[in-house]
Amino acid sequence: MAEKPQPVRVLYCQVCSLPPEYCEFGGSDFEKCKPWLIQNVPDLYPNLLNEANEKEVGKVADKLQGTGISPAAASSAGGAASSAAKPEEVKRLPGGKVKKKDKQEVIIEKVVRNKRKSITTVKGLELFGVKLSDASKKLGKKFATGASVVKGPTEKEQIDVQGDISYDVVEFITDTWPDVPERAIFFIEDGKKVPAA
Repeated sequence: MAEKPQPVRVLYCQVCSLPPEYCEFGGSDFEKCKPWLIQNVPDLYPNLLNEANEKEVGKVADKLQGTGISPAAASSAGGAASSAAKPEEVKRLPGGKVKKKDKQEVIIEKVVRNKRKSITTVKGLELFGVKLSDASKKLGKKFATGASVVKGPTEKEQIDVQGDISYDVVEFITDTWPDVPERAIFFIEDGKKVPAA
């Protein structure tokens, strides 16, 4: 007589509720699943364990690199460390390169297409705390034209406005968002950055 087939027990991820081998393809963020996967199924993703070990080594190396005696602590008679001076956090790219912070500036560029039609692109408003979706709606209403948030060639989001509104948009930006100073707005003309002020 044939043996009865036994039901298969399937382990499910506690974060995304998928089987562990499908976590990386699931809808939730795979980064959230990684700690659970390392703890419960380390043999399924061996590169995650290596990655976690490398991060720990990197953290220890950063701590060792960041430790030192500050001039304020060395000069104090009691030897107590000064908590007022905090080192500025620097983002590091793979290979140890330091990531530069984006300059706070708004760049306006007019792009001509099909010989007559033009598009005005506005880049950098998000650096001043402006929500791009709200800004595109306001620009579209003000200039009675289409405006949308799109990813630019550098994978950063920008606002594309139909039509040539490049010189009118400066006044609108400074009036609508007072946090954006006029000296931080630039035009791109003939491939050169020209201040709007």
